[in-house]
Amino acid sequence: MTRALFIVDVQNDFTEGGALGVDGGAAVAAAVSAHLAAHAGDYELIIASRDWHNAEGDNGGHFAAEPDYVDTWPVHCVADTNGAAYHPDLDVSAVTHHVKKGQGKPAYSLFEGQTDAGETAASLVSAHGVLSVDVVGIATDHCVRASVLDAIEHGVDVRVLTAMIAGVGVESSQHAIEEMGHAGAEIVAE
Repeated sequence: MTRALFIVDVQNDFTEGGALGVDGGAAVAAAVSAHLAAHAGDYELIIASRDWHNAEGDNGGHFAAEPDYVDTWPVHCVADTNGAAYHPDLDVSAVTHHVKKGQGKPAYSLFEGQTDAGETAASLVSAHGVLSVDVVGIATDHCVRASVLDAIEHGVDVRVLTAMIAGVGVESSQHAIEEMGHAGAEIVAE
């Protein structure tokens, strides 16, 4: 079975000390690196996404001076800043494709972005005959959830590797895990 790994938004602004840092974010970066060191060869594709917002404007209403933390957020992951960079504990040397999302508009799912060459996750998955995807990253209750649901929508089997995800809230993350499982994702505690 042709398998891919999706690494969702393991960026400085989503880890401890970042603009929208979550507890356990740095640990996710280190755990994903260890997983890649042991298992990179198991994957046909390894796609990493990053929020990559424009410095000017509100990115289609995504940024707000008084965010509601549901649809609007404080400024984060501005293109070419340290906040948008991958966390330093994430070794991206095995990543085959880097996807940027949210340029000028709200975007949560890895499927909403594209590589610098204009490739989307959907086109890459299709072109490489990927039938199964493992998903890891940040945040469980937002971008991981959206990426998993989109992957299922695109007809691939999905495993969520819970030892390599971190969310904003305990309750909202648990709800997201349940939702992903109900949608058909296999929830794997590794």
